[in-house]
Amino acid sequence: MKFRCILTLLSAIAMTGLWGGPAQAQNRGDEVLLEMHQAFRKKDTSRLSALLPQARGHVLEPLAAYWDMRARLDSASSAEIRSFLNTYAGSYYEDRLRNDWLQQLGKRRDWATFTAEYPRFRMRDDREVRCYALATEAMNSKADVADEALRLWYSLREADDGCTYVAEHLHSGRQIQALDLWRKARLAMDANRPRAAQAAVDIEAPRLSEQVALIHADPAKYLDKRIMAITRSRKELAVLALIRLAAKDPNEAADLLSRRWAIQLSPEERNWTWAVIGKQAAQKLQDNASSHFAKVQKDSDLNDDLLGWKVRAALRQGQWPQVLSATQAMSADNRKDPTWIYWRARAVTATAQDNAQKLEAQSLLRSIASVRGFYEQLALEELGQPITAPERPMALTPQEKAASLINPGLQRALYAIQLGLRPEGNREWNYSTNLHTPGGMNDRELLAAADLACQRQVWDRCINTSERTKDVIDFDQRFPMPLREIVVRRAGEIRLDPAYVYGLIRQESRFVMDARSHVGASGLMQVMPATAKWTAKKIGLTGFTPDQINDREVNVAIGTGYLKLVLDDFEGSMPLATAAYNAGPGRSRNWRNGPVLEAAIWAENIPFQETRDYVKKVLSNTTNYAAILTRQPQSLKARLGSVGPRQSPMAEASKDLP
Repeated sequence: MKFRCILTLLSAIAMTGLWGGPAQAQNRGDEVLLEMHQAFRKKDTSRLSALLPQARGHVLEPLAAYWDMRARLDSASSAEIRSFLNTYAGSYYEDRLRNDWLQQLGKRRDWATFTAEYPRFRMRDDREVRCYALATEAMNSKADVADEALRLWYSLREADDGCTYVAEHLHSGRQIQALDLWRKARLAMDANRPRAAQAAVDIEAPRLSEQVALIHADPAKYLDKRIMAITRSRKELAVLALIRLAAKDPNEAADLLSRRWAIQLSPEERNWTWAVIGKQAAQKLQDNASSHFAKVQKDSDLNDDLLGWKVRAALRQGQWPQVLSATQAMSADNRKDPTWIYWRARAVTATAQDNAQKLEAQSLLRSIASVRGFYEQLALEELGQPITAPERPMALTPQEKAASLINPGLQRALYAIQLGLRPEGNREWNYSTNLHTPGGMNDRELLAAADLACQRQVWDRCINTSERTKDVIDFDQRFPMPLREIVVRRAGEIRLDPAYVYGLIRQESRFVMDARSHVGASGLMQVMPATAKWTAKKIGLTGFTPDQINDREVNVAIGTGYLKLVLDDFEGSMPLATAAYNAGPGRSRNWRNGPVLEAAIWAENIPFQETRDYVKKVLSNTTNYAAILTRQPQSLKARLGSVGPRQSPMAEASKDLP
């Protein structure tokens, strides 16, 4: 009986045009929604208000109403805002507008209204709003919120009102100390964010905060003028200058620190500064990076980012005791990261003095070993286990599938994506599947939602949703193979591993056919226009025009053609070719110079975080796709191999390779 009721409801929804073929009235509403989207982007409040009545009854009415209210939130009355929240109670857009309102209330310092509304905020994913909430907790209950406030503040690259406000409030109440403020300034200067650094200094030393801009502009000149640093603030300003100088020239910063400044700084200041110099040297792949880190006398003076770079520099030099000590000094959260668990296990093995330590390494590896990611797969192989496709979970029942079909948030999300409003659809989809929101999903529900997205060929939502399951893994969802005939055929024609092609596409575009990056790369394989034109000529694709790049077959032909040329140029090395595909062949060629390294160590030392993550994910994807395609055990280590300078006596295969 219950299932028949669900089927009846599904039929009723289909009649209203919520999916599949929208009804004629819905199509008219689509035009209104798209026009409202343009008006919202232009902040045309009068046009939004005029169009809103025409969007009533549309499946995306909550989105249309949100645009209208958000555009005039600054002038709307509390009664209007609450009316919206009540009308769309339980929806993503209720919570989205409450988030926006809470930001506004925090900026206005309307703490009474903020305190009343914050408990109703479900997403809790806005760091600035959370900082405002911590400020109210500290004001109302004198709660100890310093640790969380600092963590949030430190993670923000730019200055914001909320986290800066709570830091200032806690500092005035002596809940955070001067060192906490200076560390924020150091982090901001290291990230090339002078405004955020100045905002931090302004709390502790307002009369000196203007010096931050001078330091950022010319740190060497500042250090040359400030021969003696007598006060705490002057010492810290010198640290900021050394940090800024290290970004430009770590060797010069190291020389100045050794000759002039080390004796004037405190031990903590010296340790942090040496670590930043070591980090900058490591990012430039300098062999002396580990020697800078060796001058750090107390690892506990460093944060996780600096400790991570200490590990990378030590790995490059084969210094396993330093890898072990640095991973042990990391925070509890970072010690749970599979990256550092894996390298700690390797370090324990390399330095083991007895059987107990060898068993400890095995235990660490077992704690992460799986097919879920790069280091998890490497851990499997360290334990002597091959990488294979796991058995599929129990098939979804009709009832489980039906529950996803009638989920209003998922339906709105899919409709928005279908209409071309992908960012809006993605956000509502993520909200609707999040455990922290009403209707948050368990593993089976996530599999059902992922299945719905797969059936609609919304591959990015399919993959991302399926990846969030905790206890089960559905490889068919996590590693789909759209356009299989085209990809496998094209890869076979040019002798390219189709698993490698799929592994790269999955990371590049998540199989979003019309994907376009912020730098102009297009299509499944995210090919840049100039690269597409060059490659088309190289592979003999006559009559190519730039508008063809979003044609699926053309995009795959050019993308695979370019990937094959890159792979050949790098002598078949997948790690080097993958890095070149993401960051350019020139950078990848430079990064390979130096000692011959196992490729996992080389990949972990890639200076760009985006490329570092990209290489690891593409090769992990590739290994899993190979397990699916061949149904045979796979080895990630075999694909990685080692990386070092070019061994072939021949010249670069393609010096004009873009």
